[in-house]
Amino acid sequence: MDELFEPGRYLLPRAPLTSLDEYLATPWGGLGIARAVELGPEETIAVISASGLRGRGGGGFPTGRKWRGVRGQEGTIRYVVANGAEGEPGTFKDRLLMRTNPYQIVEGVIVAAFAVDAAEAFIAIKASFTHEYDRLLAAITQFQSAGICRDCKVTIVTGPDEYLFGEEKAMLEVIEGKAPLPRVLAPFEHGLFATTPQTGWSATEPEAGRAGRYESNPTLVNNVETLANVGPILALGAPWFRQRGSDSSPGNVVCTVVGDVRRAGVGEVELGTPLRRIIDDLGAGAHDGRTIKAVFSGVANSVVPAEKVDVALTYESFQAIGSGMGAGGFIVFDDSACMVEVARQFSRFLAIESCGQCPPCKNGSAQITALLHQIEAGVGSAGDIDLLGGWLRRVTDGNRCYLAVEEQVVVSSILRSFPEEFDEHLSAATCPRPRRIDFPKITDLDVATGSVTYDESIYRKQPDWTYR
Repeated sequence: MDELFEPGRYLLPRAPLTSLDEYLATPWGGLGIARAVELGPEETIAVISASGLRGRGGGGFPTGRKWRGVRGQEGTIRYVVANGAEGEPGTFKDRLLMRTNPYQIVEGVIVAAFAVDAAEAFIAIKASFTHEYDRLLAAITQFQSAGICRDCKVTIVTGPDEYLFGEEKAMLEVIEGKAPLPRVLAPFEHGLFATTPQTGWSATEPEAGRAGRYESNPTLVNNVETLANVGPILALGAPWFRQRGSDSSPGNVVCTVVGDVRRAGVGEVELGTPLRRIIDDLGAGAHDGRTIKAVFSGVANSVVPAEKVDVALTYESFQAIGSGMGAGGFIVFDDSACMVEVARQFSRFLAIESCGQCPPCKNGSAQITALLHQIEAGVGSAGDIDLLGGWLRRVTDGNRCYLAVEEQVVVSSILRSFPEEFDEHLSAATCPRPRRIDFPKITDLDVATGSVTYDESIYRKQPDWTYR
């Protein structure tokens, strides 16, 4: 039933799929599992590698290479984790996928577990994602009841609202019942329930019946959108997948557009599409009389200034302009926005969400935020700019996760791209562009109406993760 999806699309259906039978009626529903069993684990990984599928969580790492690395890593027990925590500002694509097409995600999880020989799989989402939880649970239950994967162990784990819950090393901690504090080693090196100790971390006691005392338990962590691609690729073939996108960035992605646009939007687009067209198609473009000044792909990459907004939506194209595609969530600011205030808000979010394990990150991001606040308030000096540069250079010292790099990258890029706005603030007592800028941490987004709700509690959140 091709009418369930728009032509050329295979991730977001026209309307939410409400039953397993409806999913099995798609051209690929359930066939991914059948094809994987027919091929065996090694050939399954070979097909995923040949497809060129890259991680959709922000890093863009080749999926087949990641699977092969986990399967080949020493350790007697392996696990799979589907990352659905989605805390990146400006992003709503994972939640829409979980709401409308949970069956395709679950099938991808099952195939990944088969391919890497995992004993168990987990889908990790925020506890606040109640609708997504219900949809995923129903999908898992229906797969098991239908006998498609009767013996598969897939568990949904709910976690806190903290930004770092989405960091893969911190996510493993949450699954183990701990706080979202990133570990030192990557999941493929020191995975779930590992009994071998690592520097600066404690081991877990071995489970009953386990013979080995010291095991690393290699763990595969993939974004839920990445796994939603797996079933169609195996059912229809790697060449089919490569018909869309570019050679290095094949396929479709789900993008979000929010900010200074006529409407908020989420939609499935082909990789290689110009960013400006995505903003026009999903966000209906800038408001009347306004022009785009800057676009951010979340808070993890350098700003895309106006003159580069026609960049193609591929990992390599964004890298060529000194930025990154991220998770496909785009925050648009028009010419009325104060970029000093944007830098301050982005910096404050990262400073608040820093866990405090790395003092240069926690202290440095806090100092960067304080300096930006002074400059934005019109009480800064040229010396503050120098201090800002010093903190930006050393905020990443000893970092065990990417958050400190985000602080360094995004704030530095705004300083480089909009130096005149910082100069204006140093010579004026008030902001030259005084307007409210909503921090785009999305609570909900209605695709039909184009309305978006932002999380206002972020303004009350404190550095110790409490709320005033």
